[in-house]
Amino acid sequence: MSHASDPESRPESCGLEVFWDDRLIAYDFGAGHPMNPVRVELTMALARELGVLDRPNVRVSGFEAAGDKLLRLVHEEPYIAAVKHAGATGEPDPRHGLGTPDNPVFPGMHEASALVAGASTAAAEAVWTGRAEHAANVSGGLHHALSGGASGFCVYNDPAIAIAWLLENGAERVAYVDIDVHHGDGVQAAFYDDPRVLTISLHESPRTLFPGTGFPDETGAEGTSVNISLPPGTGDRPWLRAFDAIVPPLLRRFRPDVLLTQHGADGHALDPLAHLTLSVDGQRTAYALLHALAHETANGRWVVTGGGGYELVQVVPRVWTHLLAEAAGGPVPPATETPGGWREFVQRRTGEVAPRRMTDGTDVVAFTRWGGGYDPSSPVDQAILATRRAVFPEHGLDPMTDE
Repeated sequence: MSHASDPESRPESCGLEVFWDDRLIAYDFGAGHPMNPVRVELTMALARELGVLDRPNVRVSGFEAAGDKLLRLVHEEPYIAAVKHAGATGEPDPRHGLGTPDNPVFPGMHEASALVAGASTAAAEAVWTGRAEHAANVSGGLHHALSGGASGFCVYNDPAIAIAWLLENGAERVAYVDIDVHHGDGVQAAFYDDPRVLTISLHESPRTLFPGTGFPDETGAEGTSVNISLPPGTGDRPWLRAFDAIVPPLLRRFRPDVLLTQHGADGHALDPLAHLTLSVDGQRTAYALLHALAHETANGRWVVTGGGGYELVQVVPRVWTHLLAEAAGGPVPPATETPGGWREFVQRRTGEVAPRRMTDGTDVVAFTRWGGGYDPSSPVDQAILATRRAVFPEHGLDPMTDE
């Protein structure tokens, strides 16, 4: 068994720069839409109440919205113009995915979306220039947006823009690991033919969940598009087994200059839009794994974003607060009580009763490593092997042994 959150293997007291501006909550599709910005508002409030943002090695910084030149690294000029027009006039533009149920038009849509992209790019710049060891934008992770259209609650693809900025500024290899329950299709599409970018996405099967892509045979240039398609109902231990079987061997072989990770919280059992059964503790364990891999494979250069997550009170604020604390090198103990002031704020802000502890009760999550043997009767093991067979030979790795 492997205890991924073993404190002896975790880097301590890492420098973390968090990019935040209260204007980020203007990324708001309106009442009744699942992508409610209250989730990031509650996250930042919880992180503050727990003292995560006041640590001496953590800095909260402002940033500029992404300009058109930056957006054009990923998005087509006519699409950027369409977003501006829709946000200014309220007119839908179905040709560009604007005004759909997933992506309703809202006032200031361009400005709010460009602000999210600016925050993720600022995080990438902070890490690349050495100003920060790790950097975070919890409002980011809008991984479905395509070059010419909005998709899946995403207008501008901030992770892809940040990666493109890194490549423009001298990075030779960038790795992107996406643990959102939905396939990171927009980021994959942006770099599908570019072997400088390794994209790895762990997600629920495209047969049962939007966007319907992310099969193992989508392998990209030289096997640098990697997809782990997991069956509905997958919980902590099999999910972590899949992560361990795919992500560490590929990152160790690829040796990126920078690791950028997307942390959608929608794999949680309570999420209303998907069908995996992860806990807060399982997700927290994945953050510890990614942190250690950033130090082992990318010289500590780690950029983290949020992503999906639609259980707005019970899940997102806790998991992303754990993410920020992990990135700062000082995880919040799972049994920690949520602060009373934060619970009162949640009640006033949402009318809901906030969770009392930072754990779902699992605490440290242990799992059986892939090296323990393949189980042909396990749907998760079948999914793991399909992915390893599809891409491992491209990286000089044996699908069964990692050698």
